[in-house]
Amino acid sequence: MPRSLTSLPFRLLLVATALGFGGYALLLPVVPLWVARGGSGEFGAGLTTGVLMAVTVGTQLLVPALLRRVGHRPVLLAGSVLLGLPTPLLALSADLAPVLAISALRGVGFGLATVAGSALVAELVEPSAHGRASARYGYAVGVPQLAFLPAGVAVVDVLGFEGVFLVAGITPVAGALVVAFLRGPHRVRTASRRAGGTGPGPGSGPVEARAAGTGHPREHRRRLPAVPVLAMLTCSTAQGGVITFAPLVAPGARFAVPAALFATALGALVGRGVAGARTDRSGRPGALLPVGTLVAAAGMLGVLAAPLAPVLLVLAAAAVGFGFGLVQNDAMVTLFAAAGPLHYGAASAAWNIAYDAGTGLGASGLGAIAEPFGFAAAFGTTAAVLLVATPLLRRRRPVG
Repeated sequence: MPRSLTSLPFRLLLVATALGFGGYALLLPVVPLWVARGGSGEFGAGLTTGVLMAVTVGTQLLVPALLRRVGHRPVLLAGSVLLGLPTPLLALSADLAPVLAISALRGVGFGLATVAGSALVAELVEPSAHGRASARYGYAVGVPQLAFLPAGVAVVDVLGFEGVFLVAGITPVAGALVVAFLRGPHRVRTASRRAGGTGPGPGSGPVEARAAGTGHPREHRRRLPAVPVLAMLTCSTAQGGVITFAPLVAPGARFAVPAALFATALGALVGRGVAGARTDRSGRPGALLPVGTLVAAAGMLGVLAAPLAPVLLVLAAAAVGFGFGLVQNDAMVTLFAAAGPLHYGAASAAWNIAYDAGTGLGASGLGAIAEPFGFAAAFGTTAAVLLVATPLLRRRRPVG
């Protein structure tokens, strides 16, 4: 199977990813608004995203084992179906309990799809192109957010919540249909498994098989570094807070809120592209992590000034997105390089867990701070955490 940026399996992965994340991104700012209008308040609004992300993270912990047992494609297909199929049921009630139950079910699907999808990036493309492949995967994730994060709130005024829920349910299911045609890594019986060992299970890629066949002991002793996970967690918390609470921070700014959601998605897209090209060229993954957290911190400080002028919210959101985009791509390549071919699934899980745990923390945690103390305290706290994390990231040697 060809393992290049232009291979058909990699292209199908990008299409399926774009469709799945389209449904996810469309609802990210809409569901909190749905329950807030139903009377649940800021904490309840943040809790919808928090529960989605908590269940996602819990599921992601189990996915590397599932990838070994049943393969990448079945896991990705099941995740896409679970992410989309329950979504229209949100229209039945704006009460917090049923919305949280549906969010939990969607979280299972999102957890399956995210880890299987990003693990396939490493499996389907040669390591020398992992930076650019991760950037293109980031485009497949980011373009739907670019279109649907601002559109979600705006389309509610046109189609109503019910129409948004229907569209957000259809797109991931369409992604599942694309996955059905994706031929991922071949199932290979490795030398260690033929000898009765514990080599990679079903769904392992050809690179994994070669690595397992070498029997190199170092392949089994590699540990994932904490630095890229910390960078992902802190930046994801910042972006999760901006996405969740932008409609509530500036409720009267009819155009600034969609523009800010667009700006944070565009910033992340640009950041991933910049990081992908630089990492493949330099061969030093990890060098951009402190740069990304510092830019995101500046953006969160800018959000504090949003009440003075709506345009500041847009500029600040763009900075948060760009900083997080740098971190997303650099952290993914760093984790793949540290894990090695035998453990791409574990690297993917760590990356996605940090991403989604941070998103949930940014929603529920900042909501818990904002309800008694206000949004200035919530965003200020996040900026402080990013500033503290930046020098910690500089002390570590990048993986090379």
